Amino acid sequence: MARAKKVITIHVRNEGEKEEFLKEIQRLNLPAFIYVHGKLNDLKINIQGTKDEIREAMRKIREIHARVRAKLYPDRKGLYRYSIDDLFRESGASVSTPILIKTLEMLNETAELRGGELITSMPWEEIVELVRKLGEGLGEISLQTTRQIREVVLPVSVVFGIPPEEVIEHLLELNLAEWKEDKFKYELIKNKEQALEELLKALEGEEDED
Repeated sequence: MARAKKVITIHVRNEGEKEEFLKEIQRLNLPAFIYVHGKLNDLKINIQGTKDEIREAMRKIREIHARVRAKLYPDRKGLYRYSIDDLFRESGASVSTPILIKTLEMLNETAELRGGELITSMPWEEIVELVRKLGEGLGEISLQTTRQIREVVLPVSVVFGIPPEEVIEHLLELNLAEWKEDKFKYELIKNKEQALEELLKALEGEEDED
């Protein structure tokens, strides 16, 4: 098929948006050849390929730009939209979405999952750091815990700044968890909602005493 060329201009508000957009563009795997020329707040993108390749490249470029803006700038309600995959890739960590949602809720942040998209009031850099912390905590306890107990331990660990092992000790002391010798794992005795509620009451009581 005949080769063609198309030049499109993308407007960015600042250097941060430009950097995020260029980072995403570099990850694109397209048959079309793309050359980007940056100039102040405009990015001129030269696309070369067949008409179909150019059309596909333009679609993906616009999708990426919309995604970058949704994660950098809040909407009228003060909410950002993040791709879960982008979030895990940027933080270098991966945790279950129930753990992430519960942690955000405990930090009094809006948090809603729609498909593979997270809608939240927490800005990008902060949530990347949050996922990183959750991932570090998960790495410390993943082998000796069940999924249910992790959904209690990790949010509490990050929100209260307590090491995950110490949170497990609290659960054991409160008879909310036990060590299962046959499974070589800690698991909850009560359901996770009850366990979390009782654990929070105990921790808040300790804070009041201090």
